[in-house]
Amino acid sequence: MTGTSAMDVTSERAFRRVMGSLAAGVTVVTAPGGDGPRGMTCSSLTSVCLRPATLAVCLRTASSTLTAALRHGRFAVNLLHGGAERTARVFSTDVPDRFALVGWKLSGTGLPLLTEDACAYAECAVVRAVEIGDHTMVFGAVDDSGVLPGTPLVYARRTYRSWDALPPPHDRPEGDR
Repeated sequence: MTGTSAMDVTSERAFRRVMGSLAAGVTVVTAPGGDGPRGMTCSSLTSVCLRPATLAVCLRTASSTLTAALRHGRFAVNLLHGGAERTARVFSTDVPDRFALVGWKLSGTGLPLLTEDACAYAECAVVRAVEIGDHTMVFGAVDDSGVLPGTPLVYARRTYRSWDALPPPHDRPEGDR
């Protein structure tokens, strides 16, 4: 088998190439900040467990979004729909007032939700945070969530795509899964 050697994988560029080959959903993690909402694009999201409903996101340790989420003990995960590439790009830059460029509203618990650009969302209470290298993995207990119209935006190999082949969400009895 040919490919990247073990020594090459340790280089940042090679590691980015390898991990970039994994298609991932695109989210914007948001949190209330003292002088306005905070948010950043994140494709490092995973479901941790069903009972209790818990997810994890990996955020840059130096980000104001992480600071806000930890300070307030809450954050939201906005899963972007296929038409929201612009929003994904805005929240992946250092644009000062990102929220002025997108449609959003505060949830009943005070979390910023990107209602115009999300196909689903989860509101979370911080359970634990673990710093690893230059990122912090934040575990969140999901206490509210919803599915909105649209199909997911995915990111792989430095390219955004809409997953139009995905059927619309529907509720099935638990035994049918």
